[in-house]
Order: sequence, then structure tokens, then C-alpha cells
Amino acid sequence: MAAPTVDDTHHVGRGPPAAERGMADLFAEVVKEFSNLLHKEMQLARTELSEKVTLLALSVGLIVAGAVLVMATLLLLLQAGVAALVASGMSVAVATLMIAGATLIVGLGILWFGVTRLQAKNLAPSKTLEQLQQDAAVVKYGVSRQ
Repeated sequence: MAAPTVDDTHHVGRGPPAAERGMADLFAEVVKEFSNLLHKEMQLARTELSEKVTLLALSVGLIVAGAVLVMATLLLLLQAGVAALVASGMSVAVATLMIAGATLIVGLGILWFGVTRLQAKNLAPSKTLEQLQQDAAVVKYGVSRQ
């Protein structure tokens, strides 16, 4: 029988081949790898949730800006109604109504833009969910091969 060489008994940097390692060593390695994977997934989730909180804050700011413009529009519309009743000519009222209408359109546009940013698909941690699905597929493939 030939004497074993270094290449027969050890893989560089990984200890003995899997056939020579005990179940406890293999289980410990699996637990370590799973722990590392879980740690990296949590880092990804924290990063992505931080991005989503920033998006949420921007969306709320846009909604507030839109609401302020809509309130100003209501005041202008009321002023136009009063001016229409008080004024003997229509020019002041018509001008006020035109400004109020334009303000209303801009305010509603900003509100719509902010609300559409708050949709659930924009707030879900999609990168983390995608990575978890990939990890599950890898584990499933590894288990099915054994």
C-alpha cells in the first residue's frame, strides 16, 4: 500500500476531506455557514429598510407640501368667490379664479406624486426577499443532491 501524500489527506485551507471529517465537524461547519449567511442577510435587510425609511420621509414631505398648496387653493377659491360677489366687474374675480385653478392642479399633482411613492411595492424590502429566495433555492438544491 502506498503512503498517503499531503494531497490525499488534506485540502488546502479546509482541513481533511469531507469523507474523513466526523458528523460533528460537518454540523459545526453548517451551523457556522448558516450563521454567517443569516448575519449577512440581516445586514442587507437593515440597509434596505434604511433606504425605505428615507423614501417614506420624502413621500410624507411631498404629501404635506401638496396639502399646503391645496389649502392655499381653497383660500384663493374662497377669495375669488367673495371677489366675484363684491366686484362690479369680472376681471378681478376671473384672474383670482385662474390662479386658484392653477394652484389646485399643482397641489393635486404633488399629492398624487407623494401618494404613489407610498405604495407597498416601493416599501417592501425587495432585495432582501430576492436574496432569501435565492438562498432557499441553493439550500433546496444542496439537500436534493444528497
